[in-house]
Amino acid sequence: MKKYLLLLGAFILFGSCSTPEAVISARRLGGSSQAPAFENCRAVTEDELEFVFSRAVTVKKISLLPGISINSVESGSTVKVKLTESPQPGSIITADLLAEDENNNSLNVIVNLRSRNNRMPELAINELCTEYSNPKTEYIEFLMKSDGNLGAMRVVIMGNTNASKQTIYEFKPMEVKKDEYVVLHLRTVEDDCVDEYAGMDESGGRNATSTARDFWIPGNTKRVHKEATVVYVLDQDDMVLASVIISNSTDSWWSKDYLAEAANLLYNQGSWKSAEGKAPGPIDAVRSTGTTNTRTICRDETALNPNNATSWYVTVTSGATAGRPNNTKRYSN
Repeated sequence: MKKYLLLLGAFILFGSCSTPEAVISARRLGGSSQAPAFENCRAVTEDELEFVFSRAVTVKKISLLPGISINSVESGSTVKVKLTESPQPGSIITADLLAEDENNNSLNVIVNLRSRNNRMPELAINELCTEYSNPKTEYIEFLMKSDGNLGAMRVVIMGNTNASKQTIYEFKPMEVKKDEYVVLHLRTVEDDCVDEYAGMDESGGRNATSTARDFWIPGNTKRVHKEATVVYVLDQDDMVLASVIISNSTDSWWSKDYLAEAANLLYNQGSWKSAEGKAPGPIDAVRSTGTTNTRTICRDETALNPNNATSWYVTVTSGATAGRPNNTKRYSN
């Protein structure tokens, strides 16, 4: 009699299989407790995928949606799947795979992963709105520093009340050009706000910009806090592409371990540091005191080194410029 073990969202997969919800199901077929376990998956190259198991398996059946054709399959503890052609960079692939070990124990895995994107653009976090004033939402503005594709790029926020390293948004494939602006709104309060993958005129709502692509986080939850927030962008290898740290404290070090860990991550990857080149504490963050919904935190777009707080400032009242070049006038209290 078959024994089924259903695991829903039970894996944390090193960022490779998109999200913790990437494993749709993993069914162990057969009664043996020694049946192989599914461990991980990733896109190795633009036309090759890997599926990792706890022991060597033989693939009995595999399909890839939407309609992706397979050139070859190499079995083993790491199953290597060669595609006939490369999908769009960072597009979602649903894999349905039936594997069997040498003792005839079978495992059926259905999992989502992102195709490899080797064309992620160089970009900067350019403006950050920390305050909500209905219907005007908080947002993160990105400035593209090169051409590329945003597919599979992940945005992470760790705030003063949010201890989890949580991806708040993962982009679908979308071509961008150097000097383009992209605005990620951090909540959705109007029904006609839609992600602008096809063009800049798709989204309604009073917060939508006419000069940038607008994207929206569902729900009405506050995600960025002026007390302390770390924002960064990751590629498919968990490398930091851009970051900013804000705080209204001048303490030398963080009072919460998860904020210290996030600051150390950015420092170790060379993405954020103190003016002296050391690991950043609150005193080394962009000062968020005085920010409002119209007084936003802005990056000096002419700065050669954006990796510390010296390149940032709070703009004047009514100086918010989502989707446009930053207002250079600075707020003074």
